[in-house]
Amino acid sequence: MNTQRKVLVVDDDPVVARSFDRVLTGKGYAVISARDGVEALQKLKDEKYDVVFTDIRMPGMNGIEVAKRIKASQPWLPVVIVTGYGTDDNEAQARAAGVAGFLHKPLSPEAIEGSAEQALQVAPARAAAAEAAAPVAERPAKVQGAWKGFALFLAAPFIGLFYLVVGPLVGLAVLAWMGARAIAENRVARKVGGFLKNVGLFIAAPFIGLLYALLFPFIGLGMLAWTGVRALVNRPGAQKPQGVA
Repeated sequence: MNTQRKVLVVDDDPVVARSFDRVLTGKGYAVISARDGVEALQKLKDEKYDVVFTDIRMPGMNGIEVAKRIKASQPWLPVVIVTGYGTDDNEAQARAAGVAGFLHKPLSPEAIEGSAEQALQVAPARAAAAEAAAPVAERPAKVQGAWKGFALFLAAPFIGLFYLVVGPLVGLAVLAWMGARAIAENRVARKVGGFLKNVGLFIAAPFIGLLYALLFPFIGLGMLAWTGVRALVNRPGAQKPQGVA
């Protein structure tokens, strides 16, 4: 299994990216560079990274804005601000955005490696906090779905019984009404063939109702039982059968 840690370096100066690559590649890191914030955010959508280093001054989107956007979508991902302009105002804004630290220019190999290690040490705690917070927000919907599926599973026999009692009666009533209407309309019918057809429908209504009585409840029970079992299988926390991805 590949355990190589991935570092994204966001800087419009290619010399900075090469410095990170030269220092970290031999330390078990894969270093990927982005020339600006837009490219960095696109790379973060396409791949997963362990830590992001971003320059504070870049054309277009600055490093603080990059950090804010990363934290909005991936709050567990550590972001380190690389700057040669470490003003109090910049640092205050960066800390408010939730950055993991600052790396001041000029860069040294020791500073680069130490900053990467420090950022990765705080990453697991941040990831755990983010994962712990996410279920809290999602819990109501998951619990509601689980209870809904369980209630449907329990209600299936009773709904099937309702179909068993009411379904045939409704079917008989509808067919009898159709037959009676057909006879009533045929009082003024001129064609004997049409009249006989409607009379035949009226005569057949009890037999069609009996077919409903025999088959429809079982179809209803089967469909509801299948729906209930599917709801239980898809409930949160349900284990998938072995071999299923």
